[in-house]
Amino acid sequence: MTRLATLEARLDGPLLITNLINIRYLTGFEASNAALLVAPGDTPKLYTDFRYIEVARATPGVDVVLSKRSILSELAASLKGTLAFEASALPYAQFEVLGGGGLILKPTTGIVEALRAIKDESEIAAIRHTALAAERAFEALTADTFVGASEKEVAWRLHQLLHAHGADNPAFESIVAGGLNGSKPHATPSDDIIPAHTLVTVDWGAVIDGYYSDCTRALATGDLPDELARIYDVCLQAQIAACEGIRPGMTGVEADRVAREVIEEAGYGDHFGHGLGHGVGLEIHEAPRLSTESPDTVEVGQIVTIEPGIYLPGVGGVRIEDLAVVREHGLELLTSFPKELVTVS
Repeated sequence: MTRLATLEARLDGPLLITNLINIRYLTGFEASNAALLVAPGDTPKLYTDFRYIEVARATPGVDVVLSKRSILSELAASLKGTLAFEASALPYAQFEVLGGGGLILKPTTGIVEALRAIKDESEIAAIRHTALAAERAFEALTADTFVGASEKEVAWRLHQLLHAHGADNPAFESIVAGGLNGSKPHATPSDDIIPAHTLVTVDWGAVIDGYYSDCTRALATGDLPDELARIYDVCLQAQIAACEGIRPGMTGVEADRVAREVIEEAGYGDHFGHGLGHGVGLEIHEAPRLSTESPDTVEVGQIVTIEPGIYLPGVGGVRIEDLAVVREHGLELLTSFPKELVTVS
């Protein structure tokens, strides 16, 4: 069954899809201006403007409609009755445009995203390929000099290496956080010089053919002070426990708890303030979430990050992250760079 057919089977009325990532997932079509109308019993209609019409007409399984740039204005004038829409993707101003012709608008959330959360084997292979390219770039980075370089210099070198190893782009602005900056989970690379005898947290990923990867390692720049060595060991124990202990059927809260208990028992619970992980696919953050507030359930075929961290203001921090696919009996890791502490010069 195609993705469009799977979606149609879940609908009880027409759904207008305006999230461009969801349109790509369902049809393979990519553009900056498009809408997709899926209704039970009808051929899906793909709307786009002149700039993309030639590519759109090569898209299988849909009827292509040439639209003006203001697609929603045309839809408002031509459609009647009740229309479901993606509430998280439609700004209020566009909601007003769509409803201006008298349509009864029904908000929905997460319908396509629920399909996207379960990856097929071709998607798993694509993400594995992306993760491998990102990992090779990072391995090359560890041969470079860290001590005496700025965080920005290391981040830029990683950017270059990602391209050299086949990435279309970095998945996001890489985090390089040395020394005291390691206590900031989403630190922005700065002009600060990386010192010896500290931890440097590097969070990076790649994008290849639209699919993302995500990984984090903390590197040592020499012998570590006792507190940094301890939090690294505790974080590693928590991360390994989660990788070995998470199973399909767990809630996102239960999965998070596997790692969180290890960190809490070591006395650092107040310093692990974010969730354990998130889904990765055509976006760097997608369903499911593994956290203390997650409404999700771990299911076979999901690809998730496992990334506990410990952050001590005035001391430093550590995060260790793997990318994994959920299989029937547990997690299969898609990242393999060593998690035992690696020392760089």
